[in-house]
Amino acid sequence: MPQSEDEHLVDLAARLEREDPRFARALRSGRPARPREYRRTGAWWGLALGVAVLGSGIALSQGLLIAGGLVLVGMAAQLVDPDPTRPGHRGTGPR
Repeated sequence: MPQSEDEHLVDLAARLEREDPRFARALRSGRPARPREYRRTGAWWGLALGVAVLGSGIALSQGLLIAGGLVLVGMAAQLVDPDPTRPGHRGTGPR
């Protein structure tokens, strides 16, 4: 027996609540909030930390700090722009 439209909506709301509770609360209250996919605050903090570690490694001439800073910057840069296949994106990505 096919489900009714109301049951589909209830299932969708429950899944949204599980995946991103902050966004679901914002929808209920009528105040807009960015979905989890568009929140990049942690990535920017990681990028800043990586640049700081890289700069201190260069200033102190410590290869381990330089390598760690480069790794952190690379990881954070990937998190800032995780979807290289979107239209208008410069660069090559998987096809």
